[in-house]
Amino acid sequence: MPVKKNLQHCGCRKKRAVIVVGFKCINDCHFCVAADKRTLGDKSTEDIMREMGDSWKDGAREVLFTGGECSVREDIFELVAHARKMGFEQVYLQTNGRMFSSMAFCEKILLAGMTIFNPALHGPTAEIHDRLTRAPGSFRQTVLGIHNIRKIARGRVPILTNSVVTKINYPHLPALAELLASLRVSVMQFAFVHAMGHASSSFDEIVPRKTDAIPYIREGIRIGKQKGIRVMVEAVPFCLLQGYEDSVSELYIPPVDLWDKGWRIEQFEIVRKNEAKMKFPQCRRCIHDHICEGPWREYPEHFGSDEFQPVERESLVVKNSP
Repeated sequence: MPVKKNLQHCGCRKKRAVIVVGFKCINDCHFCVAADKRTLGDKSTEDIMREMGDSWKDGAREVLFTGGECSVREDIFELVAHARKMGFEQVYLQTNGRMFSSMAFCEKILLAGMTIFNPALHGPTAEIHDRLTRAPGSFRQTVLGIHNIRKIARGRVPILTNSVVTKINYPHLPALAELLASLRVSVMQFAFVHAMGHASSSFDEIVPRKTDAIPYIREGIRIGKQKGIRVMVEAVPFCLLQGYEDSVSELYIPPVDLWDKGWRIEQFEIVRKNEAKMKFPQCRRCIHDHICEGPWREYPEHFGSDEFQPVERESLVVKNSP
C-alpha cells in the first residue's frame, strides 16, 4: 500500500538526542554492531551532561541513552535525573534489560525519571536468547525486568522491545511475538541485523536472506496486531512488507542528534539514508521510492539487490503513527 504521507517530516515527532554513553556491556551479543569499539571505554558523566546540554540548545526534547549497556553505569540515575531536570520530555533507556531484574534498580530508575523502557529480547526461550547474547541467564533476567517495570510502573511507562532478526532466531519470531504479547509490552520491534561488528565477522552464520525471514516477520506482525500491540520492523524495505507498510519503523523515526564517542552527527537521518543505506535502479519505479530508505548497505554488498523488486500498484494509506 503506497504511503502517501511521509510521517518523518510531518512535524509530529520531536528531535531526539541519542547518546552513546560508552561500550561497557555485560552481554557479548553475536550480532553486536559496536563489538569493535569495546576498547574505547565509557564517557565521563560530565561529557554526557554536556552533550545533553548541546542537544537541548539545538532543539532536542527527547533523549535516548544507549551503549554498550547504559544501565551498568553507576551514574545512570544521575544522568536520567539530570535529563528530566533539564526539561527532556521523554527519557529512553535502550538496554539489554538485565539490571532491571532487580526490583530496587527498577524503583530507583523510575524515581530518577525514566519515561520509556526499551529492552531487548531476541528469542522466545532462554536457549535462543542466551545463545545470541552469549550470556547465560540473560533471558531470565530480561524477562524479569519487563515484569518488574510493568508491575511497578503500572502502565505509566511504555515498554518498547527490540528484537534483532538473525539467521538463528528468525524461525522463532512468531513464538517471540506471542511471548511479548503475554508480557503486555506496548510496542515490539523486529530489527533486521546490521552487518557490522560481530555480525560482520560472523556474516554467514548470523545474517539471513531477508526473503527467508520475511514470512516469519509477517506472522509476528500479524500476531502482535491480533493482540492489539503495535509491531514495527526496522531495516526491511517496503517492497518486502506489502500489506504491512504501516509497520515500517523508518516512517516514525524522529530527527536524531547522534553522539558517539568522539564524534557527533546532528542530522543522523540524512547520513542514515544517504550513506548507511542503499537504494537501487529498480527502486525508482516503486510507489514507495520517495520514503523508502532501502536496506543497510552491507546487505546488498553481500547478497545483491535481486530481492528488492518495485511495487507498482495502488493500495491503502498509512493513517496512524505510534
